[in-house]
This record gives sequence, structure tokens and C-alpha cells, in this order.
Amino acid sequence: MASVSTHMESLMSLDLRHLRQFVAIAELGSYRRAAESLHIAQPALSVSIQKLEHAVGVQLLERGARGVALTAAGEALMGDARRALFHADQARRAARRVALGELGRLRLGFVGSATYMLLPRCLPAFRERYPDVQLELREDSTTGLVASLRANELDAGLVRGPLADDPALASWVVERDDLILALPAGHPLASGDTIPLQQVRSESFVMYAPAKVPGLHGVATALCAKAGFSPRVSQEAIQVQTLVSLVASGLGLALVPGVTRAYSTPHVVFRPIADADARGALSLSLVTLSDTPCMPVLRLRDSILQTQQAAAGQEDWASAAWRCAG
Repeated sequence: MASVSTHMESLMSLDLRHLRQFVAIAELGSYRRAAESLHIAQPALSVSIQKLEHAVGVQLLERGARGVALTAAGEALMGDARRALFHADQARRAARRVALGELGRLRLGFVGSATYMLLPRCLPAFRERYPDVQLELREDSTTGLVASLRANELDAGLVRGPLADDPALASWVVERDDLILALPAGHPLASGDTIPLQQVRSESFVMYAPAKVPGLHGVATALCAKAGFSPRVSQEAIQVQTLVSLVASGLGLALVPGVTRAYSTPHVVFRPIADADARGALSLSLVTLSDTPCMPVLRLRDSILQTQQAAAGQEDWASAAWRCAG
């Protein structure tokens, strides 16, 4: 026993192959059967065990009329050998899973409107597929998320586009959406259907703060400019939910993503905009650093795109079925 303990440092320097061969012989009780199981020649296996015994400094196996048996020192080594092989296999599996993006940590930031549809639809599928990826979520504005990415405080962000071209960032559009109009429930146009944007040119607007939400601000103001006016801004905000609350408070109208319809309130109605440029005007993108070492980001990207594609197929099927029924 003491002899085995004394030679553990020498043992640790051995190839795990020696331990695996030792365990195979002990479990099968035969050099021949172990050699067949390990797909090596029996003489080579005997030499390998001799090297192991030399490193440990004691005899571990002895041949007898009934086969091969463990010596007392071999019995003492057997438990540690099995544990060493188990932990080596676990470490190898863990390293491989990290490299494949199946294990690890993913720090994901998101804008508030991603919680309306995208996250509830896509995150459950990702978590089911990759249960050993630890998600850390953080809400912020698009500008704040991009800054956190650059500071390596996040691995990826779900942001509102369009984004300016930047070689340091890689992005994938994961959702497209229309721009719609949010009006107070008592507004004269609230009972209408589709509203031309030019029709509300004299109204006050609650608008996105350009410094914090440049993408949404730029799309909204460009759409108004194409309709022939510059919006009269009564109040600025960062989050879409805040804009809707300000509309409910009677501070003006707002141009918001179509998914905002999920933000149900009796004080605000949402109406489609007749202008063609409002359709598909917005995008939600998954953004990361171009040279990110975080493989779970790519797994998240693939999972979101697959889930969105499947959902789009179901929606197309439902729409076709409705048309046929009609």
C-alpha cells in the first residue's frame, strides 16, 4: 500500500492507455481476452503492463492456473485507476462539448421588444436542445448592448436594426417586422383600419431617443420623411413599452414594431400603416463580435433560425388553409 502511494507521481506521468489496459486485464482475467478486447497484440500488452509495474514499483498482476489475478497492490491501485479513467473521459467529453458549444456560459443581451415574441418562441427550444449551456440574460438598449459586446461584457445581443456596417461585428437577422401606429384608444382614427402615415402628419409623436435607439429612430423618421413631414416630437423614450405607456397617457402617437400588439392595454390601439415602406421595415438581429470564441452563440443562432423557419412554415400553412376554407 505504501509502495503504491510512494510511486503515484510516476504513475501520473504514464499514458492513460496503461491504466486502461491494466483495468481490462483485471476485469477480463486474461491477457489474451484483454488483448482481443483492446485490439492489440498480446506481447505488446505484456510489455505495457511491465512498464506500468516498473513505474509503480510493485507487481500488480500475477498469472495463475485459473488466469490472471490482482496482487494486493493491484487491488489498491484498481479503484484509483478506474476513477482516473472516468475523470479523464469526463474531462475529454466536457472539453469536446465546450468546443461544440453544447456546454458553457452564454451571456445574452436583448432589447425589450425581443420579449414579445422572439424570446418566448425561441429560448425554450434552445434550452431543451442545449440544457448544459448556462444562460445569463440582460436587457438594455441597442446602443448599450453593442457597447457591452465591445467591452466583452456580453457574448451576443438581440438588437433592433438596421445596424451600421462594422467589420468588428457579425450579425444575423432573426426576425423581420412591420412598423405600425400606436394611438390612444379615444383617438378619432382608432376605429379605422389601415392608416396612411400622411394622415397623422399634424399629430404629436412620442419618439425613440436617437442617441440610445438609433435604429428605430432612423427608420421611424425616414418613414415620416417619405410621407412628406417631419414628426413633431412631444417626448422621447428608449423602451417600446415606455412609448406605449406614453401614448396611453395621451402624449402623442408612436411608431412601434408590429410585435408590440402583444403589449395589450385597453388604453392603446395598434393600427397597420398603409405606406408600403412600413412593411418589413424593422429587423431584430443577433449580434456578436466577429472573432467571438463563444461557440454557444453559434448554437443559439442556429436554434433561433430553425425555430423561426419552422414557425414561418406553420404560419404559411395556416394562412393557406384559411384561404382554402374561405
